[in-house]
Amino acid sequence: MLIGALLVAFLLSIFLTPFVGKLAFKLGATDKPNERKVHSKIMPRMGGLAIFLSFFITFLPFLLFMDDFGEFGEQLPLLVGALVIILIGMADDIFELRAAPKFLGQVLAALIIVLWGGLEVEFINLPFFTDTLEFGVLSIPITILWIVSIINAINLIDGLDGLAGGVSTIALVTIATMALIKGDLFVAMVALIVIGSTLGFLKYNFHPAKIFMGDTGALFLGYIIAVLSLLGFKNVTMISLIVPIIILGVPISDTFFAIIRRVVNKQPISAADKSHLHHCLINLGFTHKQTVLLIYALAACFGLAAIIFSFATMWGALILVTGLLLIIEIFVEKIGLVNSNYQPLLKMLNFKNKP
Repeated sequence: MLIGALLVAFLLSIFLTPFVGKLAFKLGATDKPNERKVHSKIMPRMGGLAIFLSFFITFLPFLLFMDDFGEFGEQLPLLVGALVIILIGMADDIFELRAAPKFLGQVLAALIIVLWGGLEVEFINLPFFTDTLEFGVLSIPITILWIVSIINAINLIDGLDGLAGGVSTIALVTIATMALIKGDLFVAMVALIVIGSTLGFLKYNFHPAKIFMGDTGALFLGYIIAVLSLLGFKNVTMISLIVPIIILGVPISDTFFAIIRRVVNKQPISAADKSHLHHCLINLGFTHKQTVLLIYALAACFGLAAIIFSFATMWGALILVTGLLLIIEIFVEKIGLVNSNYQPLLKMLNFKNKP
């Protein structure tokens, strides 16, 4: 049944994407080349609408007719929040919204799933301590911060053909795998349907792309991933709460070091630049396709690490996290993700970065 849902979403996405591309041109939802873009011709964006429609058409019958997935009213906030995100993304793809209304739209979608849907991270159990840490009044803002942060992290890596879609798919595969291991059929179903929808879209979006997902797709995928990761791992131990962070290691790391880069370079945090992970790899001589595949491999490694991490002992988990952080830092310094002079760990280890 779950595989059937994935296949239906996949075929729907393949069928719908060309029509969405034509609609994007009619509505003016196009991406024009500039000094920050890697494409050289006008491209239709808003392709994420095909991902959403494929997801929605496949997802709705399960909610209406399958008791195993809960009452329709219980899952309605997820759909309403997704619809808000889609509308904000479409508006941005057509009209190029300013940062403030985009942010407010993301917060509104998060508020819907948190306040109406009851999705909150209310407490965690700290390692080596018997007491739980209650978030209290901070549980709602912490949950909203997580959702909005992941939405923007996925949006920031949407810089190469097939990159955001592929990385999101790998994250969703990991979430679905762990949900099935835990017996969470609902999370697994939603993840698999979005995987099918995204894979169908990637047929047209992988290099050389015929259509871009735009903010419509990136915001939707970020929203779904953020919500599913909380549904699968909320109110658990501190160690388990780290699992979704590891799953999303690529977009979270890229976003974190983008903030560090702008602080170090004395730029506004919201400033756009051409120094993200994919830009750095291309500058090192990798081709467009090689860069995307390399980042896919990195995302897959994080996904595998998350699965191993979830079964590790307390000390094993701490050792794994420490190792991951060291590897990330060395990798960041070697490729110049902050800037060419940022090499504190390499200098401490007496390594020299290649020019």
